Amino acid sequence: MASEEFLDLTDFTVLIVDDYPFVANVLTSALNEMGVGRILTADNGERAIDHLQTYNSFENGSSIDVVLMDWLMPTMSGKELLDWIRKNKKETIHFLPVIVCSAYTSGALVRESRDMGANEVIVKPFSASEIARRIQYVINHPRPFVKSKTFFGPDRRRQNKHFDHEDRRKAKPQDMKANYEQK
Repeated sequence: MASEEFLDLTDFTVLIVDDYPFVANVLTSALNEMGVGRILTADNGERAIDHLQTYNSFENGSSIDVVLMDWLMPTMSGKELLDWIRKNKKETIHFLPVIVCSAYTSGALVRESRDMGANEVIVKPFSASEIARRIQYVINHPRPFVKSKTFFGPDRRRQNKHFDHEDRRKAKPQDMKANYEQK
């Protein structure tokens, strides 16, 4: 497997949403080592929304580029926050890459977070290199977003497998945004 080229992340802003200060500190240290320029933290979904609305407004001139969030939190869970992000009308929030970090990761949680629009899921405990790899992956390999009656988020298909039947998805990735904006 070819090695990934690591991007310069000095202009990136990452939002960490976790109710355990120790985990937020570990993530902050890992992101600092990666060279991330700005790191914001929130201990629940409501505070994360405050950050997203502040930093992802056109007036501010800067925006959050990636969200790393826990799934089980008080006040507002990761599930509720992800739902708010994917239903938001602002493109700078709506299309944000979201990586779920949870200690209680099961097949059901992975499927649920994927089906709600998460880009990636990481199991706690994790290493700094795993965080770096996942962030670089969502940046270097963005998946087109899909909108249907029951789903909005990154295309859940990760592999380009040959199908023995006609692909029902006719839209090209660049058309997806135009189709979404018309609705």
